[in-house]
Amino acid sequence: MRRHAFAALLLLPAPLAGPARAARPSFDLTLAGHQFSPAELTVPAGQKFILHVANKGTAPAEFESSDLRREVVVPAGARVVIYVGPLRPGPYVFFDDFDPQTRGRMVAK
Repeated sequence: MRRHAFAALLLLPAPLAGPARAARPSFDLTLAGHQFSPAELTVPAGQKFILHVANKGTAPAEFESSDLRREVVVPAGARVVIYVGPLRPGPYVFFDDFDPQTRGRMVAK
């Protein structure tokens, strides 16, 4: 019986037995004083990545982008994680929906 259990383990698909997937690149974006920092963020085209958005303000903000199809509320003093991509090369505009004049831009290269 043990031989069969051991043989079954040997038949596991390679992804389960292989090394862990490579980590996705990540980028930080901060919202403070009605400004995104950096105001322009360069990201890799054709690759998934993680965007960390921190709100240093005392009021909630909403990271929104029609281009990226994302809309996420970021509570005051909090940080959220947004999974993005893969993107085609080009510019992608984002803004704080609670303060639409607070804008930034992401460029996929």
